[in-house]
Amino acid sequence: MLKSFKTEINPTHEQKSTINRTIGTCRYVYNFYIAYNKELHDNGKKFMTGKSFSVWLNNKYIPNHPDKAWIKAVYSKAVKKAIEDGCTAFTRFFKHQSAFPKFKKKGRSDVKMYFVKNNPKDCACERHRIKIPTLGWVRLKEKGYIPTTKDGWKIKSGTVSVKAGRYYVSVLVEVPETQAVDNNSNDGIGIDLGLKDLAILSNGKTYKNINKSARIKKLEKQLRRAQRCLSRKYENLKKGEVTQRANIQKQKLKVQKLHHKTDNIRTDYINKIIAEIVKTKPSYITIEDLNVSGMMKNRHLSEAVASQKFGEFRIRLKAKCDDNGIELRIADRFYPSSKLCHCCGRIRKDLKISDRIYRCACGYVEDRDFNASLNLRDAVTYEVA
Repeated sequence: MLKSFKTEINPTHEQKSTINRTIGTCRYVYNFYIAYNKELHDNGKKFMTGKSFSVWLNNKYIPNHPDKAWIKAVYSKAVKKAIEDGCTAFTRFFKHQSAFPKFKKKGRSDVKMYFVKNNPKDCACERHRIKIPTLGWVRLKEKGYIPTTKDGWKIKSGTVSVKAGRYYVSVLVEVPETQAVDNNSNDGIGIDLGLKDLAILSNGKTYKNINKSARIKKLEKQLRRAQRCLSRKYENLKKGEVTQRANIQKQKLKVQKLHHKTDNIRTDYINKIIAEIVKTKPSYITIEDLNVSGMMKNRHLSEAVASQKFGEFRIRLKAKCDDNGIELRIADRFYPSSKLCHCCGRIRKDLKISDRIYRCACGYVEDRDFNASLNLRDAVTYEVA
């Protein structure tokens, strides 16, 4: 069984230079592959696969263009993976699964340095450091998180990424398969996700919206000021005024750090909620299949929906349930969890979003979201994730 681990690393200045140079080369080769295939299509020629492009690049293009010899100066497996990613993007486009591949822009696109274990000594991990091809031993900021090689854990592959000036390593580790522990509890839990509160559970527990906390509001205020400052620097540069580009990059890094810090707080809050829910050891958990992309089209709610991170909540809940042997049930998107009366089963079709208290003709009065969580818990039609 393969399991991924991601943590922050503390590379030296020389290692940072190698990482940045490799990531920049991967971005260039990815864009070159897309542009070259686009040129072939415009000239009526056949599409070139990633494998054929890699052979052509190393044996024909680079020897005839000595100024591009720096492409071979970095880790070859990372460059080859960038070409494979471009080929995968074209394949998804041909199958009508995604749009036409986009070019990756420096400083904006998430480009990673890929590495793989070819030899026994290529990748290794100790408590405080990890060995990466072409980088050597790199110190870990979080000690003991990644399983060590001495304990018999094998690293198969991984990536090194940069975000807001911080460096991260993500490794794929081969771990022994463990038997999922069956829970003795027969009680299930229904979770209703919302904007007023993040999660309302059928057992009466409510988790508030972290975006309404003073900590997030303070960071968002700092972010607005930093973005205005960055915008003024760009506008002055367009007007021809003297503005050093180094100062623009410094301000851009400040904005990225604030975005990253806010994102980490939200992700940490989601992880703590899921861990607390799983510790109750329910026999199953039921959530609703939310149409997040449709909710994002509402310009009044799009920012609030994005900050709640519903998609990430579902992904992390699925992984946690799999580790603990809990069945995750997904109710249908059109299941009337909010409009259904938990007492008599009547559906109230005239229920509005502004109605926060559910009132039924049978006399049942309950909080709208708590009523929805009860209906999700008792849902008969569902799919097991």
